[in-house]
Amino acid sequence: MTKKQTYPFWSLGVAGSMAASCTHPLDLTKVRMQTIPSVPGQKRPSTGSVLRMTVAEQGFRSLYTGLTASLLRQMSYSLVRLGSYEEMKSRLSNDGPPSSGKLLLAAMAAGGLGGVAGNPADILLVRMTSDSIRPPEKRYNYSNALTGLVQLVRSEGVRGLFRGLGTNTVRAVLMNGSQVWSYDFFKSWFLRHQLPVVNYQFRDNLGLHMVASTLAGTVATTVCSPADVMRSRLMSAVCVSFPIAVRCVDSLQSGKSNPIEVLKTSLRDEGPRFLFKGWTPAFIRLGPNTIFMFVFLEQLKNGWRNLFPAE
Repeated sequence: MTKKQTYPFWSLGVAGSMAASCTHPLDLTKVRMQTIPSVPGQKRPSTGSVLRMTVAEQGFRSLYTGLTASLLRQMSYSLVRLGSYEEMKSRLSNDGPPSSGKLLLAAMAAGGLGGVAGNPADILLVRMTSDSIRPPEKRYNYSNALTGLVQLVRSEGVRGLFRGLGTNTVRAVLMNGSQVWSYDFFKSWFLRHQLPVVNYQFRDNLGLHMVASTLAGTVATTVCSPADVMRSRLMSAVCVSFPIAVRCVDSLQSGKSNPIEVLKTSLRDEGPRFLFKGWTPAFIRLGPNTIFMFVFLEQLKNGWRNLFPAE
């Protein structure tokens, strides 16, 4: 019996890290657009204007502020969500190709695990990328992800590592379900069907990977936008120590830290459109990120198959 091809667990985190290194400036722009407070009667800045302002005020290198947190996030969040999904899919395939419904449930479950694993790095990423738009006295000033992690635990305790965990886990479930599952869905669909009108049949190559990942990025951006906005606002909360407790408030928006309060206040002040605030930079970031991630992952898998073929 032919042995099933396996891949190293770490390769999934490496693919995510390579993609994040390419798209980090767009991720930084997305977070800043989501956390910039709205001013009545004033037009919100565009993706291009935020990028230009960042470079003009802080230099080109500032576009990579928080990169260490981004890499830490990929080696925790993406490593677990992608690795768990691949393992679940492999087990579900023992008795033949699994149904789309089973794969969707597996992707969502794996996303939940990834959301928990990557929550601390997500907090650091949001804070480091939005730090420069805060008042100087309310900045965190993390020099890198590791020192930021230490400062976070010292100032807020271990519980601080789980700030926004509920919202982040929901987003991770939605992300994996919409991005990873839809990539598999589009890829398998194009391999089984010809494109209408032109009657073109895709093969399992770079072209197919790019088309499937672009569609997956579009689906994921739309599905995850509401949870992404809420996550950014909750995780950017400033924590102040009092004699008997640590109080955290969203200094950039409503002065609230409870998800329900933030949602109610934002809906009242900005309307339901706030849930899709930053959709364009999110897609501009997530589209290329999804393409890079799956292309890098497919190439890593291909290289591993060539070096260590299944017996």
